[in-house]
Amino acid sequence: MQRLILDEDIKPMSEFRAHTVSCIQQVQNSKRPVVITQHCKSATVLIDVSEFESMIDAGKGISHSKAREMVLKRIAR
Repeated sequence: MQRLILDEDIKPMSEFRAHTVSCIQQVQNSKRPVVITQHCKSATVLIDVSEFESMIDAGKGISHSKAREMVLKRIAR
């Protein structure tokens, strides 16, 4: 996966909503993820499907049950 270019690849939710198609095209063309922020904090990451599949193929993913377990453990603190 390509590294982020901070002034291009971080977008507030309002910009993502207003320009969804261009954000998706940016991810597809650049193969770089886009970080979407909400209330000045990172909220989600948009990545290209082929990049996502490569991560899964490389064993970099985790199962839903493991992710759920990790989240529940974290919020129980």
